[in-house]
Amino acid sequence: MRLLLGQLAPVRGDLDRNLARLETAVRAGRSDLAIFPELFLSGYTLGDRFHAIAATVAERGTETLRRVARETETAIVVGAPLVVYDRRGEVANAALVVLPSGAVTSQSKRYLPNFGPFEEGLAFTPTDTSRPVEVLGHRVGLEICYDVFFPEVSRDLALGGAELLVNISASPVTSRRLFERLLPARAIENACPVVYVNRVGVEDGFVFGGGTGAWDSRGEPLPLETVALDGAASEEGLFAVEIDPRAAARWRPFRPILRDAATRPASRPSPGG
Repeated sequence: MRLLLGQLAPVRGDLDRNLARLETAVRAGRSDLAIFPELFLSGYTLGDRFHAIAATVAERGTETLRRVARETETAIVVGAPLVVYDRRGEVANAALVVLPSGAVTSQSKRYLPNFGPFEEGLAFTPTDTSRPVEVLGHRVGLEICYDVFFPEVSRDLALGGAELLVNISASPVTSRRLFERLLPARAIENACPVVYVNRVGVEDGFVFGGGTGAWDSRGEPLPLETVALDGAASEEGLFAVEIDPRAAARWRPFRPILRDAATRPASRPSPGG
C-alpha cells in the first residue's frame, strides 16, 4: 500500500482553501491512501468558530472529498471538526475517512488535552471508543495526536484487528521528541506498522513541529520519498511511503503480544493491598 503523507500548514478558518490544497497534494503523487494532519480542514486555534466550520464540512466539504477520492482513486484521511449528530450542538475533533467508493466514516479523538495552552475540552466532545476502519481491504486504526500517550488506544485498535495504526496530529515543536519515542513503541507493542502525520506552521503562538514519519512492525523507521508539491513552504513536505499491512499478520506470531494481552486475566489487588 502506497501512502502519501501531507506535512502541511492549513489556512486557519478557510475550508475552501484547505480543500483545494488537499486536492493539489493528492494529485501531486499517486497513492492508495493520502493522509493529512489533525484539524487540517479548519486550522487549530478557532475557538467557537469550530461549530460553523463543522457544519460546512458536513454540508459540502465531504462532497468535495468524495469527488477527489473518486477521481484519483485514492482513499483520504484528514483531520476536521465534525458535528456530533447524536448530541445536538456538540463537535468532535475527528479523523474523516473518505473512500473512492464514496463511503465516509470517521474516528473521534478520545483524549483532549486541557493543560498549558491547550483548551480542546472547551470546543470538542471526546469519544470513549476506538474501532478500526476498512480502507481498501485493510483494517486501519486511527488516532489523533494526544491519543498516542495512552497505550490502551493503540491496543484497543490492534485487538480490534488493525493492521496499521495512523496518528494524525497538530503537535507543537516542544513535543516532537516525545512523539519520536512513543510512536515506535506503539509499533513494537502492537506488532504492526505505525504512520504519523503532523502539521507545521504557526497559529496564535503555537509553533507546530512536523516530524512526520513511519515505522515498521519492529519499530524501525521506514524511508520516506519526497514528492514535489507546488507552493510548498520551506517547512512543509509531501512524502510517500510503502507500507505492507500484511506484515502485522506475519510478525505477530513471533511476538504474540496481542494474544497474551487478550488472554491474560485482569489483575486484581492483593489481599490487604
